[in-house]
Amino acid sequence: PDIVIMDLSMQGLDGFEATKSIKLNSLNIKVIVLSMHSHKALVKRSFKVGASAFLVKEDAFNELSRAIEIVGLGKEYLSSSLRQIGENLSSKDKTLETQSKPREDLSEREMEVLKYICEGWPNKAMAAHLNLSVKTVEAHRSKVMRKLKLYSAAELTRYAIREGLISP
Repeated sequence: PDIVIMDLSMQGLDGFEATKSIKLNSLNIKVIVLSMHSHKALVKRSFKVGASAFLVKEDAFNELSRAIEIVGLGKEYLSSSLRQIGENLSSKDKTLETQSKPREDLSEREMEVLKYICEGWPNKAMAAHLNLSVKTVEAHRSKVMRKLKLYSAAELTRYAIREGLISP
């Protein structure tokens, strides 16, 4: 396809990871993110992983065809209801690199464990699901908390929502 319309909230692989995967496999495919959430962090992260547009679902009926047209021309598009947070929230925005710095220190497995912590999974269930020992999951959990300097599941969840890693 030339253009993929991607929902951020999906079972298994989330929209960010799917977008990143699409962009790694083909730079020519453009991704339009469609979300019911309009948090600034979600918008920024979407562009950072390679999206060309971000549409809030409430605007999609009126704006989807225009977004497809703009993205097809190689430009970026932002939902009209989000323009108040800035016209240029693309990957070229300098605040992207500084805002998410601590998260870049987390390994892929640690990011996975962080998401499961935020979803309320107990260590034993995470271990079984990830084919790891409980001790290994506990070690990942400890590393995530130490790296982010956050020491409770509630703090981790607030951080993950703020950074757009999970939906509220």
